[in-house]
Amino acid sequence: MIKFINETVAYLQEKGFDKPEVGIILGTGLGQLIDEIEILAEASYNHIPNFPTATVEFHKGKLIYGVLAGKKVVVMQGRFHVYEGYSLQDVTYPVRIMEKLGITTLLVSNASGAINTNYKKGELMLIEDHINLQGSSPLAFKGVSDLGERFTDMSTPYDAKINASFTEIAKANNITLHEGVYASVVGPQLETRAEYRMLKIIGADAVGMSTVPEIIVANHLKLKTAAVSVLTDECDPSNLKPVNINEIIAMAAKAEPDMITLFKELIKSL
Repeated sequence: MIKFINETVAYLQEKGFDKPEVGIILGTGLGQLIDEIEILAEASYNHIPNFPTATVEFHKGKLIYGVLAGKKVVVMQGRFHVYEGYSLQDVTYPVRIMEKLGITTLLVSNASGAINTNYKKGELMLIEDHINLQGSSPLAFKGVSDLGERFTDMSTPYDAKINASFTEIAKANNITLHEGVYASVVGPQLETRAEYRMLKIIGADAVGMSTVPEIIVANHLKLKTAAVSVLTDECDPSNLKPVNINEIIAMAAKAEPDMITLFKELIKSL
C-alpha cells in the first residue's frame, strides 16, 4: 500500500495539490460547498493512480484543491462505500492520501436517518461518538502497522474542541445542531422496523452507510476529526413509511446552506 500511496501523492503534487491543511469529505447531496472554494487544482477519481471510482449517481467523482475561508483545503466531491463493492481499505484510501498531502484536520459530512424521535428531518446532528456495524475494520489488513499504530485508540474519535466550535457556530447562526451517536451499517438496503428498534436500544441517534471507516483511519493517522450528519428521514418503527431516495436527496439539499455555514465558519476559526 505504501508504494500505491506514494504514486498517488506524487501524481496529485504534480497537479498542484500543495500542502492542504484541511481535508473535507462531502456526503450525499452536499456538493455545493464547492461553489465556496477558490479552486486551484482538481483531478477526476478515474484519472488518479490507484484511486477507486465513485459509482453512485448522486456522488460526483473529483478531488478538489483550493482555498476556503483562508485555508488550503482538499475536498472529496463524492465518496466511496462498502455497498458499492469496495473493501474498507478502498473506502478509506483517500484519507491516507489527504494525510500524506499534508492535512492535519478531517471534516466529514453525510446524510443519515434519525433514530432519535426528538430529531426531525432537515436538521443537523453533530456526531459525538459512533457504533461500527460494518462487520470489519479498515485497519484489519496485513502491514497496517507500517502506516500507524495497529491498536488505534478510539476513546475520543471526534475532536472535542472542534465539536465545541461547531456548537458555538450553530448557536450564533440559529442553526439546529443536535449531538448524538451515529451507527454505520453496510447497506445499501434501508433498515427494517426491527433493525430500527435494535439501533435505538444499542444507543444510536442516527444511522447511515458511511463515515465511520474514514474516521477510524483518520484516528489511525492521528488527524483531528469531526463529522456532521444531515438528517434526511425519520426512522420511527411505529410510524415507518416507505423511503423515497429522491426525497432524501432533496432533504439533504435543503439542509445544505446550514452545513456550508458550519464548515466555512469552522475552517475560518482553525
